[in-house]
Amino acid sequence: MERARHISAEHRTADTAPRPGADTRELAAIFVGGCLGAGMRAGLEQGFPVHPGVWPWATFSANIAGALLLAWLITRLQERLPPTMYLRALLATGFCGALTTFSTLVLEVLTMLEGGDVVLACAYATASVVLGVAAIELATKMARRGRLLG
Repeated sequence: MERARHISAEHRTADTAPRPGADTRELAAIFVGGCLGAGMRAGLEQGFPVHPGVWPWATFSANIAGALLLAWLITRLQERLPPTMYLRALLATGFCGALTTFSTLVLEVLTMLEGGDVVLACAYATASVVLGVAAIELATKMARRGRLLG
């Protein structure tokens, strides 16, 4: 009987406990950052349209630059600047999240493979991953040393 009361009390507490709601300022920061990142990405796509058998420079440059920027931002925001969730939401989640795209990279690789461009597809996938990781490593080191926009 005691166990039943204990379980019942836990259940009531869980049902009536306040639940954290979405922070509208954080959501607004993500939205604004996302709009800016998506706008930049759209500009890259228009400036460097993808053609069959050709390196997709828009996606490649957006992903590598985004990896570099994201690593630098996260390192700076977590290790060197006072904590703020709005800058991280605006710049990391919003801007970098909208600027970069893994799904487009995969779609482009699949399109290359379907078009018979196996070497190009493999080179593109490999370069994207290797240079993306290198960009993260470089940006993290630079942020820790206080370089790259101080």
